[in-house]
Order: sequence, then C-alpha cells, then structure tokens
Amino acid sequence: MDRFESIRAFVQVVDAGGFAAASREMGMSRSAVNKLVLNLEADLEVQLLQRTTRKVTPTPTGLAFYERCVRILGDLEEAELAVTQLQTEPKGQLRINAPMSFGRRYLSPILARFLQHYPDLHVELSLSDRFIDPIAEGFDITVRIAQPAQHSSSLVTQELLPAPVILCAAPDYLKKHGTPTAPGELTQHACLAYGHLSTANQWTLVDADGEYKITVAGPLCANNGEVLRDAAVNGLGITLLPQFIVEDDLNTGRLQHIMPTYAGSPISVCVLYPVNRHLSTKVRLFVDYMVAQLETVAA
Repeated sequence: MDRFESIRAFVQVVDAGGFAAASREMGMSRSAVNKLVLNLEADLEVQLLQRTTRKVTPTPTGLAFYERCVRILGDLEEAELAVTQLQTEPKGQLRINAPMSFGRRYLSPILARFLQHYPDLHVELSLSDRFIDPIAEGFDITVRIAQPAQHSSSLVTQELLPAPVILCAAPDYLKKHGTPTAPGELTQHACLAYGHLSTANQWTLVDADGEYKITVAGPLCANNGEVLRDAAVNGLGITLLPQFIVEDDLNTGRLQHIMPTYAGSPISVCVLYPVNRHLSTKVRLFVDYMVAQLETVAA
C-alpha cells in the first residue's frame, strides 16, 4: 500500500467532509478513496473516521492523526516545491468565503484585479455573514471581521488590518433626539444592533479609561451591517458598526460619527486557511496580493 496516497486520501476526506467530495477533488472513484482509507485504518489498527449515512467526521484519534498528517503533507509539498521550483502560474479552483459587506466593498475589486493577473485560476466566492467552519465547508481562504481568534492547530490565522467600530447616526436623527455624549445616555436612544436579538442588545464600548457595557434597545436588529447602515441613514437610530461599512456615508454627511472617544471592542480583518494550504501557490499568491491591496486602504 502507498502510505502517502492513503494519508492524502484520509486528509482529503476530512477536509471535504465526505468520500464523494474527496473523490472529486482527487480525481478518483469513491470506492478507490474508501479503500485507501480502510487500508490505512487496517494498517494502523484504529478507526479514524466515524461514518454515518449523512456525514463523515474524524474520531478523536482520527482528528489527532489528521493534524499530524497535514503537517507531514505540508512538509512533503514544501520539499517538492523546493526541488521542482513550482513557483509558477496558479491553476485550478480557489474557494473563498468572506463577510457580505467587506466582500462587496473591498474583496470584489481586489479579486477582479487578481484574476486579470492569473487567467488560469477559477475562483468560487461565497459572501455570507454566517460564521462558517472553513475546513468542514471546504474553503481554501476565509476572511473574517472579528476579535482576534484563538490559535488553532488546523487553521493558520493572519491579521490583515484593524477594523475600528464606531457609533454613528444621521444628522436628522441627532437633531430630533439630541447627541449622546456618554455610554449611559445610549439607553435613552433608538439603537440599531448587529447580531441576534438575544445578544445584540448588549453593547461594549471602550475608551482610555476602560470598558463600558450598555443594554440598548431599538426598532431593528440585523445580522448584516449594510442593512443597519441603511436604517441609520434613514434616521431610524444610532448604530455601532465597523468604520469601513459607513465610510462613504461619513464622507458625504449622510451619517455623523458621534462619541468619538468611545469605540466598540477592537476587531480586525483576518484571513484564515487550513494548515495544509499554507504552501499552495494559489493560496499564498492571493493572500499576499490581498495584503498588499489592503495596505493601500489602511494607509
């Protein structure tokens, strides 16, 4: 048995979440991939995968073995790249996931320019504000706007740039209802909250003196920043959003930055990718390109 081929098959099944998807990625029949994994389990005398009619997931032993395997395969790929010098034009498919607002405002033009440089690459872009599992859903690259993530042995996390979170409202709203100057005053205002109703009414603000938690209420709660921005522009209340979502409205005066000494909890734009993708030419090139493009935004 080709041990490395069996290990590759096992890793691909875990990455893809099943044998059918793994067989398509490897260009093999499903039965051939299944046989490779079964032979590996027999050789090791341990069950690596939990198989049900609906999905395939690694057992605790399988997960530990998977994490070792991706490092081994990464080292092997690095050695192969060093020998064959495959620093060439990227080809094939690149699957990217990103938040809706960031994807439309920043990632879309970056991606268009990137594809002009690499016409042999096919990109599948999925824009969603849903918090996804990059490995389980088979994404090569995931962009997140969030607080710094904890270290993961299966994911590489690279912070790209800070994303300040600010309070803002339409001038008409502030003219009618007044402009708050301290966190406690927000309880007397209509607030447009991001997230789900059970958690979004708890806002955290920070300034030089510390952190403040405020319970707010208002006419709208949504899990999309552009929806909240539109509501704020139309005078429905005060919102707390990443600055990049409201930048154009601030510049045109449709929205006004209020309480500028206070900000939401620090978040940043991060890119995540599975550890077994860190030597992929297409992943490395796109991440480097995105970093360079976003540096001009932050400058």
